[in-house]
Amino acid sequence: MIMFNLNSFLMSVSLALDLVEKEILGTKDFHSKRVAYMALRLSQFLNLTPQESFDLVSLAIMHDNGLTEALLKSDMSQENFFQMETIHEHCIIGEKNTKNFPFLTAPTNVILYHHEAYDGSGFFGKKGDEIPFMSQIIAFVDALDTQFYLMDDCLENKKRVCEYAKQHSGTYFNPKIVDAFLKLADTTAFWLDLDTFVLVDAIKEHLEEFEVKLSWEDIFVMSNVFSKIIDSKSTFTAQHTSELIEKVETMAKFYQFDKEKILKLKIAAALHDLGKLVVPNDILEKNGALDDEEFNTIQSHTYFTHVTLKNVGVFSDIEKWAFQHHEKLDGSGYPYGLNGDELSFESRMMGCLDIYQAITEIRPYRDSLSHEKAISIMDEMVLSNKIDKNITNDINLVFGKR
Repeated sequence: MIMFNLNSFLMSVSLALDLVEKEILGTKDFHSKRVAYMALRLSQFLNLTPQESFDLVSLAIMHDNGLTEALLKSDMSQENFFQMETIHEHCIIGEKNTKNFPFLTAPTNVILYHHEAYDGSGFFGKKGDEIPFMSQIIAFVDALDTQFYLMDDCLENKKRVCEYAKQHSGTYFNPKIVDAFLKLADTTAFWLDLDTFVLVDAIKEHLEEFEVKLSWEDIFVMSNVFSKIIDSKSTFTAQHTSELIEKVETMAKFYQFDKEKILKLKIAAALHDLGKLVVPNDILEKNGALDDEEFNTIQSHTYFTHVTLKNVGVFSDIEKWAFQHHEKLDGSGYPYGLNGDELSFESRMMGCLDIYQAITEIRPYRDSLSHEKAISIMDEMVLSNKIDKNITNDINLVFGKR
């Protein structure tokens, strides 16, 4: 068991959630963080305990985590935000994904019912106190951030936001929450804190820090929530991360790594493509070769994986194994152009397995290739000093038997 700082983890991964919501739904920058901040401030006006406030922030950050998977399962286009928000399936998926998150107060059905209206006109017809109070808070602040440009702190905009809240008090929104918001909205700092330049610091200022004892297995389960979001971004990445996790575990056992190291490698695999949430789907799903500009965009994803994970204290090794999977022994890789002397065995292994997985899965421009073809391509990369020869031979040995 290790002491795990939930604050740093959540604030780190919230960047990835914001990026995918912005692309797929057209939401504003830092949507999940702004929803989390407003929910946090309201929780203090509504006398929630510090533990309840922390869980509320966690849930607010993850409130739309099921959207990409729901979209992948549906026939709906990405035309506008409101279409996406009417997929009630994303509430069900989001609740299921967060079932094993280490909350402090054991909240239930908060994400499931985060689109319920106070008068019972939501997806599931829940009404009043049938809706978890945390769900009611998230529904309220989520509506404000989607209806208004809250970073505009001019007096007229403040009045419009407050008038909207009052108009829907007792119908869409709990009057108690609206009343608390009107008091909060009367403070100058609240509006200024919503600016993207200070938003993260504002959350940290008002949120009490909590560390919990977790096993690496617990952290892997938690990380898997985000691997599902990554895989669900595109039909052509739908199995990439989950299958890479399996292959990483298989090779780690082949090398007789201990249980802790195997779990840490699985966490790295689960999060290795976190930065792909910043890459537009028209590039990920392009049916043909990428041009120079598109490839330049693709290269950014490992950098954003690094940026997202670097502040999670206990992830120092995991973060490197995750973001270095496109570095090459001859220094021609990305994002930092590291060479063989700078790459650990684990980073080399992750890189080789990512290549093997990519070659053997369906891509927009080709069908999946055989094990033999994959090894043939990797052998050529070995000869040009791109990837590790011994690890490539071991991958051939382990997966060629199947």
